[in-house]
Amino acid sequence: MTDMGAFASWPVGGGEAGALVRAFDWSKTSLGPIAEWPQILRLKVNSVVNSPIPQVLMWGPDHVMIYNDGYTEIAGNYHPHALGGTVNGIWPEIWDWNEKILEAGFRGEVQSFRDQKMVLNRNGTPEEVVFDLFYTPIYNDVGIVEGVLCTVLENTEKVKTVQALAASREELSRLTSALPILVGFIDLNYTYRFANQGYLDWFGWAPEDVVGKRVVDVVGEAFFNERKPFIQRSMAGEHIVSDTSIQRPDGKRHAAEIRYVPRRDHRGEVDGCYILIIDIETRKQAEREILLSNSRFKAAVEAVHGVLWTNSPEGRMSGEQPAWSQLTGQSYDEYQGFGWAEAVHPGDREGSIDSWNRAVAAKATYVWEHRVRRRDGVYRTFAIRGVPIIDPQGEITEWVGVHTDITEQRSAEVALKEHAANLEREIRHRIRAEDQLRQLNEGLEARVEKEIAERRQTELALQQAQKMEAIGQLTGGVAHDFNNLLQVIAGNLQLLAKDVAGNERAERRVGNALAGVSRGAKLASQLLAFGRRQALEPRVINVGRFVAGMDDLLRRSLGEAVEVEVITAGGLWNTYADPTQVENALLNLAINARDAMEGTGKLTIEVGNASLDMDYARNHAEVEPGQYVMLAVTDSGSGMKPEILDRVFEPFFSTKPEGKGTGLGLSMVYGFVKQSGGHVKIYSELGQGTTVRIYLPRSMADEDREIVVHNGPVVGGSETVLVVEDDDEVRGTVVEMLTDLGYRVLTARDAQAGLTVAESGVPIDVIFTDVVMPGPLKSSEMARRVKERMPHLAILFTSGYTENSIVHGGKLDPGVELLSKPYTREALARRLRHVIANQKQRAESTRDRAPDQAVASEPTAKVEAKDALRVLLVEDDDLIRMNTTDILTEVGHAVVEAANATQALDLLDREEIDILVTDLGLPDMGGAELAVLVKQRKPEIAVVFATGDNFLPKNAPAGAVLLCKPYNENDVRYAIGQAMSNS
Repeated sequence: MTDMGAFASWPVGGGEAGALVRAFDWSKTSLGPIAEWPQILRLKVNSVVNSPIPQVLMWGPDHVMIYNDGYTEIAGNYHPHALGGTVNGIWPEIWDWNEKILEAGFRGEVQSFRDQKMVLNRNGTPEEVVFDLFYTPIYNDVGIVEGVLCTVLENTEKVKTVQALAASREELSRLTSALPILVGFIDLNYTYRFANQGYLDWFGWAPEDVVGKRVVDVVGEAFFNERKPFIQRSMAGEHIVSDTSIQRPDGKRHAAEIRYVPRRDHRGEVDGCYILIIDIETRKQAEREILLSNSRFKAAVEAVHGVLWTNSPEGRMSGEQPAWSQLTGQSYDEYQGFGWAEAVHPGDREGSIDSWNRAVAAKATYVWEHRVRRRDGVYRTFAIRGVPIIDPQGEITEWVGVHTDITEQRSAEVALKEHAANLEREIRHRIRAEDQLRQLNEGLEARVEKEIAERRQTELALQQAQKMEAIGQLTGGVAHDFNNLLQVIAGNLQLLAKDVAGNERAERRVGNALAGVSRGAKLASQLLAFGRRQALEPRVINVGRFVAGMDDLLRRSLGEAVEVEVITAGGLWNTYADPTQVENALLNLAINARDAMEGTGKLTIEVGNASLDMDYARNHAEVEPGQYVMLAVTDSGSGMKPEILDRVFEPFFSTKPEGKGTGLGLSMVYGFVKQSGGHVKIYSELGQGTTVRIYLPRSMADEDREIVVHNGPVVGGSETVLVVEDDDEVRGTVVEMLTDLGYRVLTARDAQAGLTVAESGVPIDVIFTDVVMPGPLKSSEMARRVKERMPHLAILFTSGYTENSIVHGGKLDPGVELLSKPYTREALARRLRHVIANQKQRAESTRDRAPDQAVASEPTAKVEAKDALRVLLVEDDDLIRMNTTDILTEVGHAVVEAANATQALDLLDREEIDILVTDLGLPDMGGAELAVLVKQRKPEIAVVFATGDNFLPKNAPAGAVLLCKPYNENDVRYAIGQAMSNS
């Protein structure tokens, strides 16, 4: 029977693990009580628990574990319950591994594994560990394996350290290889321990092939012997920097800077040195180039006879400048600062100084040319180039420049340019001649045919133009005589109307007769329009808005059975044309279209922008290429044949039945458009309809505002009027109308006679003269001569047919007043008062005031500051505006001037105004309309109308005062006082 007490202290020793073995109840395991263990098991267990090396014994078929204290660290949190446990029960995460190992061990195989990686859960979470494992089978007395002993050495931290070191070396290798320098390290035996990618570039060795080799084997014996003294000095602790040249693998030698840096160990002793090689070939090359450039610059300056100079950072010449002094002969004191400029040609001096100062301010290279006076007094042309020397802070330290004599060069360039120009001209002539010859040879017959066709077309166009011009001359002359006849009839009918006043039947007949005169006047106007002899009154208009404003008129004229569509393009340009004639033209085209559609159909009016190019102009000889505003009228009528289209613009030609039209509608349109500098084109197809396109030249000016004319009562006057008229009947009628209006009347039958009367000394206030009269002296020349002798005289022209004497380009000359025939008694009366009033005001503005009047007015002219007013004066006549401003200023008021209503409204928004003084006939808006707008914006402003009329306009604001032309200082003072009292 076994003595259990003998095993109470067994196994002997073993530390913590031994104690646990002694205290463990092994009877609960497959091993049974310790007393029953076989001797080999007890021997092995005793050996294991007392081993300093971590060991675990796995015994029996279920692999019961017995281990020592060293293994407790391997077991981690599985200790202490791992003691007496089974392998698969304690290490389930690596049972796949252990199962195979144990099977091999129990077969008697001895196994070992170095740096074996495993993932264990010994501390509660998976962790990767690295072991050295040694497995030994344990045999019993009969040679059967009873267990497997595993000796375990954990290398986890060692492996991590090795890996970190390798990563660090790899990172160092990548870092140094990324640098544009060679980096290596050699030990005391001149053996490489480190090398970066630079060795491949410099010596053709890969870094991994360099490490472990001696220096002499890598760089060669010759180079090693050359550098060995430097290496030895570094091994002695000295930091060495030296320059040399190295032949690279491609055979080229590169300049290099080599640094030897000693490395010391923890004891402070040198254990090797670092070798760094930096490629300085580019730097050396730059240094060589700088030296070469300096040498070249010096040689170049001497070769081109250049004059070298320096200036201070502020751009002033300072210090000794021997080259400049040698060139100009200036002394030291003379060229200091800007004294050098005295040697520059006077014509170039100011520009040179200004451009130099700009270059100094901009810190930019100075390039210029000017003439410099040499010491012998001769001026030479020099090219100047000055360069600033900039320090690292961006500031100029000095200017360095050179003057190069280019006189001969410039002369040669001029001669060369002239020669080149002559040569180029000769070449062009040669090429042109060759081209012409080639073209002639290529298609002489075709060109001849084409030229013949073009000549025929030109001849036809010329014939048509001559025909239209001849018809125009004829119709213009007819209209002139017709207007004179109408003037006689109209004048006498208007005089007769006064005699039969109260006789209703007679008044009705006179009215019917006057209506016939109006129809005749319209017919004459159409004839003048075709002949381009009418005096246009153009304004800047927007045709789109103009057409929109005619919508009601068109619909009433065309009837309800005609559908009207108006298409207006966006961004429509303005045009400069007579709005009345545009209205007449559009109305004529619309009525013609209505008749072509027989009262039923669709009429399309289109307004847009158009550009007529050179190609179009070549095919239409009368067209100037450019930008136009296009007005098109399209109908859905029957259309016209080609032979009819060729004649549609001829006067009196009509496709309508007899009695249905005058044949002057399209003629009027044609003449008006041509007189306005435009173009008209007609397209038509039988059964499809007709389109007429009018092209009016574009105007870049702003649109003019419509002037509202306010008619007042007809008044006459007592002035003397010289009537110059060649038609006896017309002259007699005018004399009777003027006499009826209260004027004194003188007469002359032509311009020469009118000049004689005017120069006779008879007092005359106004000349009323026809434009077209027989005789060598034109009426316009008569008017010019009379105005030279009598500047105060007013001139009013009248005509039923205008010539170029007062009309140019279809427009009245500036300052010319024209009353077109036939005219009414009322029109004559109003125009005379307007002309006389304006002329009197001009005379007033040019007349010097008498000294006694100025003295007498002085006490009242000076107004106290508290009574001074800010006056907005609006007058389009410059002379009248200037004189009125002087009067208002003398009175003591502050004046703000405007030449038109648009300027006045702009000033109203920017200035403080107390009173408005305005003419009625402004170029862009009626004076009354302006006053209404002013009162709407600022009701407190007083209003004075300065006009030739002797009555206020109908829509004058309440409290407005009338200032009749001509006026003087007292009139102005009184009118302003009255207006301020009324406001």
